[in-house]
Amino acid sequence: MIETIVFDVGETLVRDDRYWASWADWLDVPPHTLSALVGAVVVQGRDNADAVRLLRPGIDIAAEYAAREAAGRGEVLEEQDLYPDVRPALAALRDQGIRVIVAGNQTEKAGELLRALDLPADLVVMSAEWGVAKPAPAFFARVWAVSGAAPESTLYVGDHPANDVFPAKAAGLRTAHLRRGPWGYWWADDPDVRAAADWSIDSLTELAELVRNGE
Repeated sequence: MIETIVFDVGETLVRDDRYWASWADWLDVPPHTLSALVGAVVVQGRDNADAVRLLRPGIDIAAEYAAREAAGRGEVLEEQDLYPDVRPALAALRDQGIRVIVAGNQTEKAGELLRALDLPADLVVMSAEWGVAKPAPAFFARVWAVSGAAPESTLYVGDHPANDVFPAKAAGLRTAHLRRGPWGYWWADDPDVRAAADWSIDSLTELAELVRNGE
């Protein structure tokens, strides 16, 4: 029985197109160029930040992030950045008595912005606030610590096999792979991903029925 569901952020709850467009604008390259490079690193199983490194070899991404913030061109997360199924799916789960947590690889500012959106969630916390990021086992140990449920009663939902499905499974959590975004679509039918995921879903709204049916 699932008692707690924990959600990844990027391309699970939040669309990343504006995020990448803002980086393209900052680097003064066409958005489609950066998007194509993101796709290239996805299919190679590489870190998505490598797309930026391909454009600017040797770039200090943390320093550039700080420069963007200082220039007033930093992170933005608004209602329009949420996928349409996020609010109804999370609300339906809470109505069923499920504890809903949002925990992803994001900055402290992203955490502040997401909390400002007042999502139907019991906890919203980011890796930067914990001081440990996916896929580190310590991240998923923190997930379990805040879940309020046993690992086998905690479900982690995400689009990224290497950051979400595999390490969550290794930590003893249940897993759902979401077919959404570049990682979700590209790796959806990979045999290893299918084997590791307890469920493969196309929408967050499917989760309420899974829980209701006791699957």
